Amino acid sequence: MHGGIEHKVGVLFVCLGNICRSPMAEGAFRAAAQERGLACLIDSAGTASYHTGSPPDQRAIATALDHGIDIAGQSARQIERDDFFRFSHIIALDRANLEDLRAKAPRGSTARLAMLMDPVDGRRGEPVPDPYYGDRAAFDLAWNMIGLGVDAWVARLERETQTQGA
Repeated sequence: MHGGIEHKVGVLFVCLGNICRSPMAEGAFRAAAQERGLACLIDSAGTASYHTGSPPDQRAIATALDHGIDIAGQSARQIERDDFFRFSHIIALDRANLEDLRAKAPRGSTARLAMLMDPVDGRRGEPVPDPYYGDRAAFDLAWNMIGLGVDAWVARLERETQTQGA
């Protein structure tokens, strides 16, 4: 498990273009982890390269700011081979992106693949709807679901790191 390298928790959130859901999830998770004292590597990426180098969608930025979180400095990127080894958890925002991640995962990948809502009671496998073509209410819905998923993931990772010992 260690292989001579200090193993840290790393969480990568993934949606299609990395400008709406995954940047919001990254921001929400970063804030929740910091609040709870959970030290880990946190990032987001897309399965597609449509928006590489672009900031998050303005509506995503505004939605996060409504909750006191600034994601404007994030920059979209596409998932890379190394991500499957650098992060302990790669969390997809919907089923299609989870399937893309499974297809892209290189042999020997060490990252655990899951969906954001998996640790939320009764909501395993539930997708966070893509708000891109929707209005501001669609972003609010996505944010609320992301908040539930993030809180559940932070709690799960806290438990995992405690059981692995300090």
